[in-house]
Amino acid sequence: MEQRATEEALLLNLRSRRSELEALLDEFSNHWGFEDPIYRFYHQSFKVFYLQNETLRIVRLLESLAPDRALSAWFRQIVEEGTGKAFTPDANENWLRVTRPIVEAFFHARFFLEMAVRYASMEKAPMPLPSGYAALLSLYDLR
Repeated sequence: MEQRATEEALLLNLRSRRSELEALLDEFSNHWGFEDPIYRFYHQSFKVFYLQNETLRIVRLLESLAPDRALSAWFRQIVEEGTGKAFTPDANENWLRVTRPIVEAFFHARFFLEMAVRYASMEKAPMPLPSGYAALLSLYDLR
């Protein structure tokens, strides 16, 4: 019963903050918020490190949608491994090892932001559950 109430509160928060969610997703779907940072990874540019701040912005918004719940442990680990890094010249020698976690954390955060937007108009949980909505529930350990 508590889980159902938590899910209903999450749906209410998704609906009430839909425009904020959409604005952030738009920002991370355009040239400068999505295309350019991923290009920077392949170009081996230090600018890929900027994705860490963007990832944390998304995470803070996702956390605020269910402030009484911790996000999935796996998601938190992915974010932790992909943030808190500073560029140093030796990063170029180990580019993939150093920067892939940054990009991975961003992709996971952006995915959940996109799912939040996609399902923000729902009044109640659909049956059967679409995979994206089930993933969103998993983010909040509700599945």
